[in-house]
Amino acid sequence: MSEVNSARREFVQATIAVAVASATSALPSVASAQAFPAKPIRMICPWPAGGATDAVMRALGDSVGKILGGSVVVENKPGASGMLGPNELIKAAPDGYTLSQLTIGVARLPHMQKMQFDPLKDFTYIACLTGYTFGIVVRTDSPIKSIKDLVEFAKANPEKFTYGSPGTGTTPHLAVEEFASKAGIKLTHIPFKGAAEGVQALLGGHVTSHSDSTGWGPQVDAGAFRLLATYGSKRAKRWPNVPTLNELGYETVSDSPFGIGAPKGMDPALTKRLHDAFKKTLEDPAVLASFEKYDQSVIYMNTADYTKFIADQFVKEKAVIERLGLALKT
Repeated sequence: MSEVNSARREFVQATIAVAVASATSALPSVASAQAFPAKPIRMICPWPAGGATDAVMRALGDSVGKILGGSVVVENKPGASGMLGPNELIKAAPDGYTLSQLTIGVARLPHMQKMQFDPLKDFTYIACLTGYTFGIVVRTDSPIKSIKDLVEFAKANPEKFTYGSPGTGTTPHLAVEEFASKAGIKLTHIPFKGAAEGVQALLGGHVTSHSDSTGWGPQVDAGAFRLLATYGSKRAKRWPNVPTLNELGYETVSDSPFGIGAPKGMDPALTKRLHDAFKKTLEDPAVLASFEKYDQSVIYMNTADYTKFIADQFVKEKAVIERLGLALKT
């Protein structure tokens, strides 16, 4: 009996020793996360300066920097349909000092073209925060006064109606392609690097219309642009008299959440520190004011839910891309 007790005592002592060793080995990780940030954090906005996303990202950067007790530098890397930010993440160390906006494009574009990343393996999805309101605008002096006019013009003049977007494969591009497919019309797509560039092209008469998030809002409110329709599941609060494509009978709904990502392989304690800080930005009046200005709502998902959302969206986007005939040819 004494041998059994002795063996049991040795087992308990060994178990305690292992637990203490494990806890001790975890301490540097936790301490590292608590000491973070020791230098400025680089947060990439993969769209041009001056657009709606740029303004929102700068509000988020200011807020999260204060919460973390450090500074956040927002760096614009426009082009490639918002994928230059994600591309930077695959080259960066998973130390929390390189972050980027991640849009639905990371789950969509790999089905359309060869990418530098695998969205299911190459990122740490920290938190989803908000999402866009999209719509299509024309100049106020355009003879196109409604979606009905657009469809009639396009049927009489195939491919003569041009529309800008922030890039090939972005939601504003694919929503219009979906609508055109349902309407039985052919339009000509002109990709730009972001909202500011597209708005200038429409103001200059270089395109017939522009499809994008509400960076065009000031021009609509000032009477320079006419908003024909929005793409959400319900009408935009800011323009309640403007119909959605869905209610007009074109079965097109595009709500587009986005969040913040980091390189793969992040320390879980650091991921949690960043997640908690970004979640707290959603209580900041300055951040909420920037959302309100650009017709964005709070769309929060934690790290686990955001990761699952992207995995599920990856499957859904594949079906949409194939249906529209835009899949990567292998």
